[in-house]
Amino acid sequence: MEQVTVIGAGLAGCEAAWQLARRGIPVLLREMKPEKRSPAHHRDEFAELVCSNSLRSDQLENAVGLLKEELRRAGSLILSCADVHRVEAGGALAVDRYGFSAAVTEQIRSQCNITVVPGEVTELPGEGEVIVATGPLTSEPLAESIRQFFGGAEYLSFFDAAAPLVSFESIDLEQAWFASRYDKGTADYINCALSEEEYDAFWQALTTAQEAEVHGFEDAGVFEGCMPVEVMARRGRDTLRYGPLKPKGLRDPKTGREPYAVVQLRQDNAQGSVYNLVGFQTHLRFPEQKRVFSMIPALRNAEFLRYGVMHRNTYLNSPKLLDRYYRVRKEPRVMFSGQITGVEGYVESTASGFVCAVELARRLQGQPPVDFPPETALGALAGYISNESVADFQPMNINFGIIPPLDHKVKGKRNKNAELSARSLAALDQLAL
Repeated sequence: MEQVTVIGAGLAGCEAAWQLARRGIPVLLREMKPEKRSPAHHRDEFAELVCSNSLRSDQLENAVGLLKEELRRAGSLILSCADVHRVEAGGALAVDRYGFSAAVTEQIRSQCNITVVPGEVTELPGEGEVIVATGPLTSEPLAESIRQFFGGAEYLSFFDAAAPLVSFESIDLEQAWFASRYDKGTADYINCALSEEEYDAFWQALTTAQEAEVHGFEDAGVFEGCMPVEVMARRGRDTLRYGPLKPKGLRDPKTGREPYAVVQLRQDNAQGSVYNLVGFQTHLRFPEQKRVFSMIPALRNAEFLRYGVMHRNTYLNSPKLLDRYYRVRKEPRVMFSGQITGVEGYVESTASGFVCAVELARRLQGQPPVDFPPETALGALAGYISNESVADFQPMNINFGIIPPLDHKVKGKRNKNAELSARSLAALDQLAL
C-alpha cells in the first residue's frame, strides 16, 4: 500500500494520520518540532493548543456541539483524547492542555502504521499522496513553496491572538466568585466583577496601552472570532460589556445583583492551578499586559504565567483551490487540512483532517468517497471552504447558517437547532465510515 505523507502534527494532521493508519494506510508524519517551533508553540508534544484550552460548546443546540458529536460517532482521535482530559467548564468542552497533547502524542507514536520523522519540511513533495496540515503558522520556506505551487497569488492572511494565563493562588477570591452564567452546569468559572468606575478606568487604560510591534497589523485584518481585547475596546466604551466582559446571567453573591462588568477566568489545567482570561486575546506589550490587566480588582496581585501573544495566520483562498474533499482541484494527490484551509477553530480543524483522511483512504483502496451530506456539520464545513460562489472568502467557525434549513417551521431557536442536529446525526448514522 502506498505511503501517505502528512505534514504537520497539529490537530488536523494527527487526526488525518490516525484515521489513515487505522484504515491500514501507512503514514509518514512530518513534524518540525522539536527541531524548530513557530512563535506560538512552546512544547514538543503533538496537537499543542496554542490559544484557548476550550473546544467551545458541547451542547447539541450549538453547531460546534453538533460537530463534536459527529466526530465522536465517527471515531475521532482528537475528541476521544479531549473527552478523557476534560476540565469543568459549564456547557463547554475544555481540556487540560498538557494532558490532552500528551495523550494524542502517545496514541500517534504507538500506532504501528505511523512513522514520525522530525524536522522542517521546506517544500511540497513533488510526488505521492500528501496532506498538508501545517496550520496558520506554516514556516516561511514551506509557505513560499505552497505559494509557488498555486502560482504565487492565492494566499490570504490575517492575525490571531492568544490570551494570558494566571496562577490560581494569585487570584484574590475576596474580589471574585465561582459560577457559570445563568448557573448552567457546575460553578466552573471564576468571575471578577468591576464597578462602573473600575470599568471606565480599565477601558481607558486598555484603549491607550502600548502594543507590541507586529509587522503589517491592521484592525481590519483581525479575525472577528479571535479579536484582541484592545482592538475590541477601541470600537466603543461598551463593546466589552457586550462581549467578553458581559455581566448578563451572573450575580455577585455579595450584593445579589448583576455587576456592571465581569471578567471570567476559566480553568486551564486538570490540577486547577492555572486559569486563562476568557476572551482576552491580546498583542499588548508584556509590561502593558501586567499593568492594565492588574487593574481588574481580583487580579491586582496576579502572577502571569504566560502573557498573550499576537501572530500571523495564513490561509488559502480555498474556494478557488480546493474541492469538498479538501483536495487541490488541479492536482488531487495534494490535500490540505486544518486552519490553513480557512476553517477556524480546534474542532473544525480536526473535522477537516478527518474528512481528508476518509476520502484518501477510500481512494487508495479503490472505493468511492464518502459524501458527507450538507445537512451534516462535517459536510457543511467542507462545502463552505469549496464553494466557488463565495466572493470574499474569510475563515469561519461551523455555524447553523451554512447548514441547509429545515423544511418546516420550529418555534424557538434552541428547538430549531436541536432539530437540525437530530437531522444531521440521523444522516451521519446512515454513512459507512
